[in-house]
Amino acid sequence: MWRLSLALIVLPYFLSAQAEAAGAEIAILKSSDLKAYSDAVEGFKATAPTGANYIEYDLHGDLEQGRQLVGKIRASDASLVVAVGLKAALAVRLEIVDTPILYMMVLDPLKHHLTAANMTGVLLEIPTDRQLKIMRALLPTLRRIGMLYDPDKSASRFKDAEVQASVHNVQLRGFIVEHENDVPQQLRMLLSESEALWLIPDSTVLTDESIRFILESALANHVPVIGFSSEFTRLGALLSLSISYNEVGRETGLLARRILNREEQLPLKPVPVQRVRITVNFKTARYLGISIPKELDSLIDETY
Repeated sequence: MWRLSLALIVLPYFLSAQAEAAGAEIAILKSSDLKAYSDAVEGFKATAPTGANYIEYDLHGDLEQGRQLVGKIRASDASLVVAVGLKAALAVRLEIVDTPILYMMVLDPLKHHLTAANMTGVLLEIPTDRQLKIMRALLPTLRRIGMLYDPDKSASRFKDAEVQASVHNVQLRGFIVEHENDVPQQLRMLLSESEALWLIPDSTVLTDESIRFILESALANHVPVIGFSSEFTRLGALLSLSISYNEVGRETGLLARRILNREEQLPLKPVPVQRVRITVNFKTARYLGISIPKELDSLIDETY
């Protein structure tokens, strides 16, 4: 009888939360009209609460216009706000304090202080620990990795990678690039001392001019490159670990569902995407004499 009474108390609350999520009004603010953002929004709608009503806005890269749009959102009946891209996230952070905010498609959200009590989101980067686990699975003999980075832009990312690498019994050495002209010399040192080159999204290191030079130099020196986009794999990197923008949206939609259903409470740390996209260039692997373990074929999403 006691259990039945408890169920009668809990069930109406659960059903009420489900109904609230299903009929929720969700405001979506995009930083600009990029295909990547549209892909993320499409993924979001695929997993967000069924029956939700969407009001969509685009600030077209203009923060001033963003403030005006946020005013409209604040005056609406939105139960949840989704900010797509950094400018949208910054605009809503300043103006909305009493409605849950989810951000997506934002690199390094902590660096941009997206830490308000009513705000969380989905990370655009794969956790370093998970990247290293995948690298070690695909390249089990790997022990010495080199990384090119600009301390002004990527010091925290390198430090995190260095710490995690030691946990996986891998030595990670950083080669500092303070100006794009430093790339050739630092790359030569890296290729002579490392078993692999791990690329990170650092705009000082990776420019339109340097990308092919880095990949071709590494290949010529029989050093495999690990990238963060399938485009690197297509151009000759051994493998890349990346995240689908649609998958970022899907993960954000699931998070929205949990918040609106009251399964998660804010404040909440940003969450990583569960599904990592792995691409491998088997032509490069054959040239370098590297064999990817056959039992891991099912993990690879695309090959070149």
